Amino acid sequence: MRDPHKAEEAVQETLLAALQARERFAGQASTRTWLIGILKHKVMDQFRREAREAPLDDPDALADDDIDTHACFAEDGHWHERLSDWGNPEKTLQTNQFWAVLQRCLDFLPARLARLFVLREVMEEETETICQELSITPTNLWTMLYRARMGLRQCLERSWVA
Repeated sequence: MRDPHKAEEAVQETLLAALQARERFAGQASTRTWLIGILKHKVMDQFRREAREAPLDDPDALADDDIDTHACFAEDGHWHERLSDWGNPEKTLQTNQFWAVLQRCLDFLPARLARLFVLREVMEEETETICQELSITPTNLWTMLYRARMGLRQCLERSWVA
């Protein structure tokens, strides 16, 4: 959520909602799965609230020198350089150090790009849901996700792989 205070608030709201709905918990899933589902909805509610209350920054405001896609690709569309070996991705995802670096890289992205990336790739929200909630087209979403991925790749190449 980019802000530790908002994250704490979402967790508190999740626990409160779970306490209020404990009679309705059928036990068909683990308690952890049930709580994560509630948390996911609380985070989405927070994103919706922020979208209504404050204008989002312009996705086109990202300067070309922030994410230099032209430097990444040759004229034929192939990568200029081979991708770095990031090791075992599953093992990497289990390290706290990786998550700290990823959070720093997300903080460098424009807020809207970081939010969209988290919704789609971390929270695994459907394209239709994200587009409806943020009033954007699927094409716009995929363009912004591309920019976010390129920015994260460049940041992770500098901060994690190097």
